[in-house]
Amino acid sequence: MEVFDTLQEHTNHLFHKDVPESELYKCVHCGFCLQACPTYLETSLETESPRGRIALMKAVNENRIDISPNVIRHWDLCIQCRACETACPSGVEYGKLIEGTMKHILPIRKTNKISKLLSKIIMNIVINKNLLNILFNLIKFYQQYGIQKLVRKTKLLNIIMPKIAELERSLPFIPSKSFKTNGQLLKSNKERKKKVALLSGCLMPFIHGPEMDAVTRILNYNGCDVIVPKDQVCCGALHSHVGNMDKTIELAKKNIDTFLQPDIDSIITASAGCGSRMKEYYNLFQEDSEYLQKAKDFSSKTKDISEFLVDLPFEPPKGFIKRTVTYQDSCHLLNAQKISNPPREILNSIPGIKFVELKNSSVCCGGGGTYTITERDLSKKVLASKMHEINNSNASIVTTSNPGCVIQMQYGVQLFKTETKICYVTDILDEAYQISNY
Repeated sequence: MEVFDTLQEHTNHLFHKDVPESELYKCVHCGFCLQACPTYLETSLETESPRGRIALMKAVNENRIDISPNVIRHWDLCIQCRACETACPSGVEYGKLIEGTMKHILPIRKTNKISKLLSKIIMNIVINKNLLNILFNLIKFYQQYGIQKLVRKTKLLNIIMPKIAELERSLPFIPSKSFKTNGQLLKSNKERKKKVALLSGCLMPFIHGPEMDAVTRILNYNGCDVIVPKDQVCCGALHSHVGNMDKTIELAKKNIDTFLQPDIDSIITASAGCGSRMKEYYNLFQEDSEYLQKAKDFSSKTKDISEFLVDLPFEPPKGFIKRTVTYQDSCHLLNAQKISNPPREILNSIPGIKFVELKNSSVCCGGGGTYTITERDLSKKVLASKMHEINNSNASIVTTSNPGCVIQMQYGVQLFKTETKICYVTDILDEAYQISNY
C-alpha cells in the first residue's frame, strides 16, 4: 500500500480515478473553445476558458500543482454549459472532465459552515416533494399577499441582507396552480399513436405548472396518451454538477425503475437540463452490471419534447400568431443532446410568426442551474451580454427549452426593463393549437 505524506499528495495522486485521462489528453489546446465559452468571453482570462481549466486538471494529474482553493475557484466558475464540446475539433468530452473534477474535490472542498449548510439544504429540498411543496407555498404566500411588495418598497432587505435582497429580486413568480405528479394518465381523444411517460422534474411543477399543462395538451393533441409517474424523482443534474455522484446514481436508479415500463414508448422531458442528464444515465453505471443495460434502454427512450414532436411528426397548427419570435438555444439541448433544428422547425410551423435568428444564440445565458445563485456576479455579466443580443433582435418573444434559461432571461427582462416576453417553445405551440379551437 502506498503511503502519502499529506492529504494533498494523496488527492492529487488519485485525481485520474475520477477524471478520465482518455478525455484529458485529447485536448490539444487549439483554442477553438475560447469563443464558445461564456466565462472566457466575459473575462478574457485563459484560466476561465475550457482549455485553461483542462490545463489545470492536467497539472494536478501530473502532480505539478496542488489542488488549492485558487485552482478550485477556476473550476467553480465554469457554468458547465458544454459549448466547448460543440466547438472542439478533437472531440473532448469536457462534461465528463468537469463532472469528474467536481466529484474529486467534493470531499476536500473547504467552505464555511453557512455555505455548506445552505448547499445541503438546497440539495435535500429538490429531492423531497413535501419540502418543495412547503417552500413554494411559502413563496406564493409571500408574493400574493403583499409581503413581497412591502419588502421591495421599503428596501428593508437591501439594508439588512444585501446579498439576499439581490437574490430576492430575481425570484420567479410562482403561479397559483402547480402541476401534479400523482400517477395520472391523460388520454388523447384522438387515435393513439404513442403512450409516453412525462418527467415533471423537481422545480417545474411549482414554478411552471401551467407550462407543464401545455406540454400534456400538446402531446394529447398529437395522439399521445401521457402518464405522469407518481414515484419519479429529481433527475440528479444539480447533484452531478456539484460532484455528488452517489446521490446522482441513487436518483437515477429510482427513475430507471419507475419509468422503464414495457408499455411506455418514450420518456418525455420538457427541461433540456433534465433530458441531458437522463440521456447520459448509462455513463453512471459502467461498472454496474445490474443497471448498465437498464440505463442504456432508459437513455435511448428519453426524448426532448421538441425532438419527439418532430419525429412523430406533430400536427402543424392552424392558429395564427402575428409576432416576431426568436430562439435561445438551451445549452444542454444544443451541446449535450445535439438538438438544434426541432425547436426552430416547430416555431416556423406556426402561421403568422416571423422567426428571426438570435445572434450568438448558442452562447449561454448565465443560468446554469444553481450557478446564478453561487456565482452571482459573473452570471449577471453573461446575462447582460445575452440581453444585449435579445434587444438587438427586435423580437417581441424569446423562446427557449429549459426552465433555468426561462427564469434567468425573465430576470434579465426585469433587470434591463424591456417588454420582451420569455417563454418555452411549447407555450407558443400550445397557444396556436388552442386558437385552432382544440
